[in-house]
Amino acid sequence: MQRNIAVIALTAAVLIGGLAGCSDKNGGGDNDSDSGRGDSAPVSVTGDSVTVDDAVAAALKAVPGRVTEAELEDDDSDGLVWELDVYGSDKVWHDVKIDADDAKVLSDRGDANNRRPVPGSSPVSVIDAVEAARKAEPGTVTSVDLDADENTLVWDVVVRGKDGGNHELDVDAETAEVSGNHGGDDN
Repeated sequence: MQRNIAVIALTAAVLIGGLAGCSDKNGGGDNDSDSGRGDSAPVSVTGDSVTVDDAVAAALKAVPGRVTEAELEDDDSDGLVWELDVYGSDKVWHDVKIDADDAKVLSDRGDANNRRPVPGSSPVSVIDAVEAARKAEPGTVTSVDLDADENTLVWDVVVRGKDGGNHELDVDAETAEVSGNHGGDDN
């Protein structure tokens, strides 16, 4: 959990800061594959970065259904990617990976034997939850996840705020009401 938060914080800082870098996943840069334990050098993003909204749209174009999770990750083999869980209209869970530089679908792994629970229905979509979280805490959304807190569906949203800290927000999946800003730190 701490590693994921650290990776999210690091990648969000790079996105917000607009740092220029020399990462080239197509072969021109230094992209050592032995740095998968979260202790790698900062990831640099060149060009326009793909937002969570763009990643969700790309995933749903590839796999019609419902996105229940989207997370910005540093993948050793693919660089900076969005990893999304989609419950497809085919009643199969799909793990979809979207390139964070150009929104291309890098992989779509469907698993008909996956035993994850089917997401409950709610009027608040992942995009609605992201918009509500951004209104409450301006910044870059680095993670969003549909979860059941005390038998109530909520979207857990992590926003890298303009203050540089991570803010964990709960967005009610029925009303889009935002609560629980548990952040402001760099963890």
